[in-house]
Amino acid sequence: MKIRCSAIGKIMTNPRTKGESLSATAKTHVQERYLELEYGIYKEFWSRYTDKGNMVEDEAILMCESLWEGMFLEKNELKFSNDYLTGVPDVITDDFILDTKCSYSAHSFPFFDSELPNKDYFFQMQGYLELTGKTDAYVVYCLINTPEEHVQDEIRRESWKRKEISISEEVEEFVRAAHTFDNIPKERRMKVFHIQKDEAVIEQIYQRIELCREYYLTLHSI
Repeated sequence: MKIRCSAIGKIMTNPRTKGESLSATAKTHVQERYLELEYGIYKEFWSRYTDKGNMVEDEAILMCESLWEGMFLEKNELKFSNDYLTGVPDVITDDFILDTKCSYSAHSFPFFDSELPNKDYFFQMQGYLELTGKTDAYVVYCLINTPEEHVQDEIRRESWKRKEISISEEVEEFVRAAHTFDNIPKERRMKVFHIQKDEAVIEQIYQRIELCREYYLTLHSI
């Protein structure tokens, strides 16, 4: 059993019960991997947040080119793997890897954060760095206009929340303000977090995967 880099954060959560080696979150993920690998049963995951991210990913990568003047950033399609990990970084250059995170709305964009707000992304980048042999990674949060089909969904959702019979101009303005960002300078719509490879963390990840594999084997008899 290998762990996807995007899921490392799940297995690295610490157990709440003293004496336990894996958290409930880690065990749940291993159970999901067991069903995938043993029976081909995949957990379906979709949300409007991930859907927007997929739709605007190319635009986000293009936006990031302004951070490294004169550098062409190309979407990576190669899957990397070793004995423990597997993953597909967004962008790989000669000097670093880059992963974009597209905020769904202005309210979820880390305008004023000085540290990476999501610890899971730190672990994800450590995995990518290990797989690619790079030492530096950048997580770039991008604030990109939400596609119109999602804006319309949000307008309807907000109208329902307010129990309005018909969509009001006030609701439409409120929603569009949270999902349209042309009035914000481009440099303020990107938030960059630099992550360096940490060999000690990589070792901890490998140790945790070994524990996950031990738990995986117990699932055969449950």
